[in-house]
Amino acid sequence: MKAIQIAAYGDIPTAKEIHEPPLGPGDVLIRVAGAAINPLDLKISAGYLHEVFPVQFPYTLGTDISGEIVTTGDSVTGWKVGDQVVARLDPKSGGGLAELAVIPADQLASAPSSIPLFLAAGAVTAAATAWQALTEVADVQAGQRVLVHAGAGGVGSFAIQLAQKLGAHVIATASKSGLRIAADLGADEVIDYIVAPLEAQVSDIDVVIDTIGGQVEEQSLKVLRSDGLLVALPTPPDGERASARGIRAEFVFHESDAARLSHIVQLLDDGVTILLDHRVDLKESPEALNYLAEGHAKGKVIVVPSGMPPALGDTA
Repeated sequence: MKAIQIAAYGDIPTAKEIHEPPLGPGDVLIRVAGAAINPLDLKISAGYLHEVFPVQFPYTLGTDISGEIVTTGDSVTGWKVGDQVVARLDPKSGGGLAELAVIPADQLASAPSSIPLFLAAGAVTAAATAWQALTEVADVQAGQRVLVHAGAGGVGSFAIQLAQKLGAHVIATASKSGLRIAADLGADEVIDYIVAPLEAQVSDIDVVIDTIGGQVEEQSLKVLRSDGLLVALPTPPDGERASARGIRAEFVFHESDAARLSHIVQLLDDGVTILLDHRVDLKESPEALNYLAEGHAKGKVIVVPSGMPPALGDTA
């Protein structure tokens, strides 16, 4: 089968012909319909997370997949050949940017029925991370003012929609075409972070969902109310700096959870939108990873196996 692999940290991802992955008794083999690429893939490839996610080379990139079960292990129950599913592969093992992938059956969730199967891969980590940040960490309540950074990005686009569903007043930052995208996704207010400093445009925020880090973290502290909450996604926040301002700060480290993923699937079937930047052929994965690294993506970039026909929702 075809797969996108690296042979060492910092290596250029390359399309290879490899053997089908081995199937354990509790595993399922999935024919991949779509694989969403994430900043996590870039960090793993560069070696930045080698202490958290040590990998063995050659390593097949990709964690977020949707597809159809083609084989089940001997001890698998509750799933059968032909079931359409979504799943997050263990980042230490990878395997998503390939034609076939193996995953323990207890990590599966049924795919949403309302959207194309390939597209469902776009929600696996991004939507689940947004939900984890908003509900499990921030416990956002109706009426709170929630600021979402990079509202047209992968996680940000979901955070806008999910915060709206929780009854929050949602403010999103964006620029250029992202301003319209964030508004279309349901943001009550959209801020162009280029035209003026953040603190000159907004204040009295209850919760900030920081998808960017760096200087954005410092700017966010200036607009949070006393005892407000900064939820950082890229890297752990500076807790001492936040505390000095009377602000709480938490880091979201996303972990796979089949029950959470099943809830995300229900939200998709209830109308939450996956913002698709574009889809690419598997062999174009290296270029797609570069595109993501340059920060151009609005929403998700999804890789599909070679020869898949166009589908509803495809903008490629």
